[in-house]
Amino acid sequence: VSEFRMPVPWGEMRGRVWGPDHGRPVLCLHGWSDNSGSFNTLIPLLPAGAVPPYTTIKPQHYHVLFLLYVIIIIYNRYTERTGFVQSAGGNIGGMISALYPDMVESLVLLDSYGFLPIDAKRMNRIMCRGIEEMLEYEKKVPDRKERIYTYEAAKERLKAANRSLSDKSVEILLERGIQMVDGGVVFTRDIRINLTNIVRTTLEQSLHLQSQINAKVLMLWASHGLQKTFPQAEDLAGPLLKGWSGRNTSFETVEGDHHVHLNNPEIVAPVITDFL
Repeated sequence: VSEFRMPVPWGEMRGRVWGPDHGRPVLCLHGWSDNSGSFNTLIPLLPAGAVPPYTTIKPQHYHVLFLLYVIIIIYNRYTERTGFVQSAGGNIGGMISALYPDMVESLVLLDSYGFLPIDAKRMNRIMCRGIEEMLEYEKKVPDRKERIYTYEAAKERLKAANRSLSDKSVEILLERGIQMVDGGVVFTRDIRINLTNIVRTTLEQSLHLQSQINAKVLMLWASHGLQKTFPQAEDLAGPLLKGWSGRNTSFETVEGDHHVHLNNPEIVAPVITDFL
């Protein structure tokens, strides 16, 4: 295991690399507010020859994520790859697979729809709110100070915000998710991930993008995951799932919650291995 670092105009993208330099590459995109530790327990259980994957962290604004991941792919000169994408990372994986269909051979959606459409009638209001939130945040940046926690308080804070995480998983994410400072620790993720996302697509747009995907797809749902804790409106989720059904898609459900790939990787690994 080694560290992956790539300079970008506003800082640095970081992640982890598992495996040798040769083989078919796998790009792993973690979910909202997680970090590359999200795959620490799963990757070692996958077949050694399967590929050397690396994961990336979330940068400042959600709307630049897609561009960044494309940059990473081009930067590494990989023409075909498999993607493991979880939660919000699945929406990025779906978009990349649709816009660059020849670059993605296989797509594994871990408890994710692959796209997150919104009712067109709500789009103006939500996008405007997101823009206003970003402008307000920028005004406060010069005077903003990070809140300092004890390690135990940071654990409780992360656990409270992610009820599906086991105690061990919380500790794994904190390995990369906090930084030591005088008086305690601070969270390293950019607070802007909490702002309203302004990158929105309608159902019609999502279905069109979905139709452009050439990759074979595995939709791996958790029995007590996203569909239970954050259900999509049926008039949006139904057509999306139907669209996946009409393609080269395998559907599997495993017992667990939204972070089952991290909490209980031994359940998820065999399904992914068979798919690969």
